[in-house]
Amino acid sequence: MAEQVEFEFKKETIGKLLAKSFKDNKTKVSGDAVILMCEILKVFVEEASRRAVKQATTEDGEQVDVEHFEKILPQLLLDF
Repeated sequence: MAEQVEFEFKKETIGKLLAKSFKDNKTKVSGDAVILMCEILKVFVEEASRRAVKQATTEDGEQVDVEHFEKILPQLLLDF
């Protein structure tokens, strides 16, 4: 069984990425919005990892490859 690794996204990085996505430079992102986005991204990445591992296991793979991730991606995007 694979061990679970804890990680988190840097709030500064996520804040800058969000700010760059706005067309109006005057639009600001609150600290709470950045924290929430970090949590959403964390859940998304964890779920993608779980599904890719399950896909690899289903195919009797010993490691997760990009192909496993590509197979789970369409449904993952629909679920989020």
